Amino acid sequence: MSGSIKGPFDGRNLAFFGAALALLLAAANLRGGLVVVGPLVADIRAALGLSASQFSLLTTLPLICFGLVSICVPRLTRRYRAPVLAIGALLLIAAGSGLRASSFYTLMLIGTLLLGSAIALLNVMIPGLVKGYFPRQAGLMTGLYSVTLSLGAGCGVYLAIPLRDHFSAWQAPILLWALLPLLCAGCWLYMLRIRSQKAPGPATRVSLWRDSTAWSLTLFMGLQSLFFYAIATWLPKMLMDAGLVDQHAGLATSMINLAGIPANLLVPILAARLQNQRPLALLILLTGVSGLSGLWLAPTAAPLIWASLLGLTGSASLSLALSLFALRTRDVVEATSLSAMAQSIGYLLAATGPVLIGGLNDTQGHWQGALLLLIIAQLVQFACGWHASRPGFVVPDQQRPLLAS
Repeated sequence: MSGSIKGPFDGRNLAFFGAALALLLAAANLRGGLVVVGPLVADIRAALGLSASQFSLLTTLPLICFGLVSICVPRLTRRYRAPVLAIGALLLIAAGSGLRASSFYTLMLIGTLLLGSAIALLNVMIPGLVKGYFPRQAGLMTGLYSVTLSLGAGCGVYLAIPLRDHFSAWQAPILLWALLPLLCAGCWLYMLRIRSQKAPGPATRVSLWRDSTAWSLTLFMGLQSLFFYAIATWLPKMLMDAGLVDQHAGLATSMINLAGIPANLLVPILAARLQNQRPLALLILLTGVSGLSGLWLAPTAAPLIWASLLGLTGSASLSLALSLFALRTRDVVEATSLSAMAQSIGYLLAATGPVLIGGLNDTQGHWQGALLLLIIAQLVQFACGWHASRPGFVVPDQQRPLLAS
């Protein structure tokens, strides 16, 4: 069926590869500027005299921005061309990252708000652009996008300490993520000159608030994000409390991103070839519960395996969610609207994850209750994914009959 779909760059190989490169370069900037502050926590707190709660705003504010800004993106895409919005977002990422390298806490918070808002814009836009630019290669492009996203996050964490030590300044690794978006914006300047055979941006408004598949995918997106950010935040502490030294706990935590890279690439390709994606939802449940159970019952027995299973779960969940944005919609308008709905509510839900898990540990003095909550969340996520993975498309509210009075 996909073979009969006409792409906007058919017969124009240079434009096709230019669009692919532009999307991937945008994806490379979506996580590095956020996660780079994690390894620098001691340096930043010491330099600015920040409390733990003040520093935590630098990691939780972006998630709140994701939730609040995402819902506004479809309106922007109706008014401006995709390359214009992408260039604007990359410039805001550069400005936000630059301000986060400031020695003034207020400027760091302003930079965090700019960074989170710009990333939210690209987060919502890219699934729709994949649907519009690459209708026959949606699975492959979603996989490459997910891999690039993970590599950007991995580089942000991996390069933080070497760059800090090389330049003898904690600001150096943060400034890298202020310069990279400026270089990547060049590809989008090229895209401004290209006119696609059909516009990839939505021209009409679509509402999906009454569609059960849209709600299932929204909850799936939120719960997978809650899972990822909760694990990324607290896994090192869980392992150190179990008796691992900080170096081994850090090595195990790095597997969250590394082990997930194969899933980033393969899940979207498999999802695009399957009419029913329920086997993938079941596989995600099995790996997630296995990793959490191992972490609960024997955390120090095989921490690299538990972390790898959790990384596979997180990456496969995100990749499946991104794939379903395209597979459960008929056109770019629906894909962008579904992406906006799922990411706005989903990331607001995700912002509660680290707080809930940390709060349970504080009140109980152990991690069993937190891990049980995450297992329950995995079961609910599976139920939502099972529903969203059935064949079919979302139905816009505008196409539904009015309820009888």
